Order: sequence, then C-alpha cells, then structure tokens
Amino acid sequence: MNIKRLQESLEKLNEYTDGGPGINRLAYTNTEKQAKEYLKGLFEQEGLMVKMDAVGNIIARREGANPDLSSVAIGSHIDSVYEAGRFDGTVGVMTGLELIRSMNEQSITTEHPVEVISFASEESSRFGMATMGSKAMAGLLNPEDISDLTDKDDISLKDAFREHSLDIDKMHEARRSSREFKSFLELHIEQGPVLENEDKQIGIVTGIAGPTRFTLQISGQASHSGTTPMGYRHDALLGASEVALALESIAHSEASNDTVATIGVCEVKPGGMNIVPGEVDLKVDIRGTSAASREKVVTYLFNTIKSVERSRQLTITSSKLADEPSVDMSEDTIASLQEICDSNDYAYRLMPSGAGHDAMNMARLCPAGLVFIPSKNGVSHNPEEFTSWEQIETGINLMESQVLKSAKIVE
Repeated sequence: MNIKRLQESLEKLNEYTDGGPGINRLAYTNTEKQAKEYLKGLFEQEGLMVKMDAVGNIIARREGANPDLSSVAIGSHIDSVYEAGRFDGTVGVMTGLELIRSMNEQSITTEHPVEVISFASEESSRFGMATMGSKAMAGLLNPEDISDLTDKDDISLKDAFREHSLDIDKMHEARRSSREFKSFLELHIEQGPVLENEDKQIGIVTGIAGPTRFTLQISGQASHSGTTPMGYRHDALLGASEVALALESIAHSEASNDTVATIGVCEVKPGGMNIVPGEVDLKVDIRGTSAASREKVVTYLFNTIKSVERSRQLTITSSKLADEPSVDMSEDTIASLQEICDSNDYAYRLMPSGAGHDAMNMARLCPAGLVFIPSKNGVSHNPEEFTSWEQIETGINLMESQVLKSAKIVE
C-alpha cells in the first residue's frame, strides 16, 4: 500500500469544494458532481468497470476469477457537511481505491469480485436525510420519504437529481439483492475521543446505535419578572432544566451500556430577559445499541416529566420523531478483524458507533463490518478534524487483509 499516493489522491479530491472554511461538498451539487467525475477517472485508470446507479452511488468493480460469485465490497462517502474536515467518509472511499491499486501492482487475482462503492448523500446536511445512497441500495428508501425534500434554498431533491442526470422516479433501480454481496467493509474516522484517549489504533465496531428522538413542549405561564413572586411562578425554563438534568443523570447510569442522551435544541419563549419563560421547546436524542437500556432512559425521562408537571404546575406534551433499531455488525467479520489485529499487534478495542454510517444499511444485505481509526481530540464535522497518515495506514492495512481474506486470493 502506497500511503503517499493515497494522500495525494485524497488531497486532490478535497480540492473539489465550495467556498468557506474546511470542505464544503454537499450532496448533489455541481462541486460534488465534479468530484465524482474525478473519482470515476481514478477507478477507470485501474481498469475497473465503473457506473453510477439510479441514486448517484458510484460503483467500481474489479472482476474475480469467477465473476458469478458474490462481491466483497468496501466503501464510504465523499459528500460532506457544511465546513467539514478532510477525512470524514473520504478516507474510506480512497482506501478502497488504494487497495485496488495495490492488488493491480501485485497482480493479485481473487476468486470473488471486489467492489469499491462511493455512496451518495450520506450526510443529511443538504436535504435532511442521511445515508440516502446506501438506503436505496438496500431497498430501505421509499419514494414518498424523499419526494418533498428541499434544501435551504428551496431546491427540491427532484431538481437536484435532474441536474445529476438522475430521475427520482427511477430511484428503485438502485436496489440490489443480498445475493450480489458476500460482505461489506467500511473504514471511517471515529469522530469521537475514545481511541485517542485509550491509545488504541483501531476500533472494531460491534453495533451501530439506533436513535430515539422526541420533541417536548413545556408550557407554563409567561409573566413579569419583577412583579411575579417566586412562589407564584410557573417557569417553563426551570421545568425544562429539571428534565435536562434528570436525562443526564439516567444516561450516566447507563454508561456501561454505551447509551447516551442529548438535548440539542432548547427554544425559550417569549425570550425576553424581563419575562418569566412561558414556553420551552426541547429536542431530545437518545442513542444506544441496547434496546433495553434505551427503553430504561425513555421510561425515566417520562416519569420525570410527570413529576415536573405536578411539582411546577406545568403542562408538558411530547411527540416522537424517531425510534430506530440498532444494527449489529457481523460477528464473523468482527472475529476475523480481531484475529488480524492480534497477528499484527494492532492495539484495538471493541466499541459501538453512536453515529450512523452506510455500513448499517449494507448490513441488511450482507455481513458488514465497520472499522474506526482515531480522531484527534474527538473532533469531526469541523475543519480541525485530523487523523495522522500513520493511523490511516494502520486502518488501510487491516482493511486490505480482511478484503483479501474474504475475496480469497487465487494462488
């Protein structure tokens, strides 16, 4: 594996970005379209069969000795959030490219075909839906789910598809059969601080957390801050604060299950410094790979809500936004990755993923594996995102070993 060549290719890919700090290569933009053309050209230089499917996924295929066998696939995404870092998604796609280059240089033939996939619209930044490309490939995307999606400039997804010579009404053609895949692997930066803090080179993901999300509306009574005695107040913000602290407490108690809980949005109304808050809107995000642990947090949350309603004479209403199951990675793939790490003395740990990745959708089609490499200070979705090339090289070597093991080298 030529890490310098990989670095040069990744840096060239990241020249395809709109203005502003960091990388700005949103899904289905002209900039992303140009990046896809560059990527397709790199794949074609390696003699791969390259196509773009009905949702915009780039699929590059290296035939095996028996082209009728199912494919061993590796991939990630090249679209970004606003003001992104250099490595999120891109390192996974470029790992696949470098793997193919290495196989070609060594004249390696595998029994199974090997595919590199660059998934479309993994990030939700533009149209509000994540992992769109892998959802479509796995048959998890319904036309009614996306037909009305628009971006912040009121450009519809349908029009964005058209700009990419895609037809949203033919999106179903991107669906593939489980018979087409033997396995899928994804290399990704961790986007968290655990590996760095524990001095681990590799994170082998056991499962991807499913989110349970709610909106909460806490209603009290807005009143004059100077003339309303403390004992007569129905302060919605103080009620929201009790809920938030209780949620933090129960999430801490479930830390052994890697369950986390966040209130990421808090809107206080009317919003004057001389007005006792009359209404607060919260958005709650609870994630974990253990369904029982998540349910325990949800139960505690709603018991707290009832208690706060009584004690503070507030009205709290809720609406469920999402309740998605967690997705387990393949036990056989996990064991195989552990074996490779042990034989190469890679320092690794088993860990869940709190963020969604394309691997969770591909797991519906075939045995899937997800590997993390460290993120400096746990920073991601930020121009300061950083992973060293030495850390990337360790991840690539692990992926190469696993892909060749699964695809089976013809001696």
